[in-house]
Amino acid sequence: MRRVLILPLLLALAAPIAADEPPRLTVTGEGWVEVAPDMARVTLGIVAREATAEGALAAAAGRARAVLDRLGAAGVAAEDVQTAAIRLDPVMVYAEGAAPRLEGYEAGTTFAVRVRRLEGLGALLDLAVAGGAAEIGGIAFDLADRPPLEDRARAAAVADARRRAEVIAAAAGLALGPVLEIAEGGGAAGADYPVLRFAEAAAMPVAPGQIAIGATVRIVFALGPP
Repeated sequence: MRRVLILPLLLALAAPIAADEPPRLTVTGEGWVEVAPDMARVTLGIVAREATAEGALAAAAGRARAVLDRLGAAGVAAEDVQTAAIRLDPVMVYAEGAAPRLEGYEAGTTFAVRVRRLEGLGALLDLAVAGGAAEIGGIAFDLADRPPLEDRARAAAVADARRRAEVIAAAAGLALGPVLEIAEGGGAAGADYPVLRFAEAAAMPVAPGQIAIGATVRIVFALGPP
């Protein structure tokens, strides 16, 4: 009976005592780099309406070829133009008290165009419209080489996180210890926000502005006595 009581006691004394984990501080840092874009993506739409479906498609195809020819003559490479959509819709006429009447067909196609020389963007849009483009969609400005700027934003985010952590630790009367965990992510990572700055480009005014490339990091620091 005595052996049964002593053995668990000896095992408990021999077990290692778990050390308390040091206090932690979790902060999120943000970093931004603003630069002028050097390229753009433009959506061009071609539309044609004829009495028959075949006629509408043929007319739209002719206008599309004319637009492509003008883009090529302006220096846009074939690999920078991509067909985004092709459509054919009946055109109906609705009148009160009468049955719907088919009036014809409308055909259209949409091109996504990558423009690598922003100084000629306005003139390029004018050429596209003169060639038969009836619609100009959204213009998205971008950068041909993003990774180096994204890395600068990441480094700025890490520096921002450490600055915040040092302020919080000092206010709490503690010393900032080593990094325990670090992860990239958050709402600001990779987001682009245009800061518009008006500029003249040939006939059509274009405002390329600037692109703000952002990054966020989440860092967990250890805290210790001052």
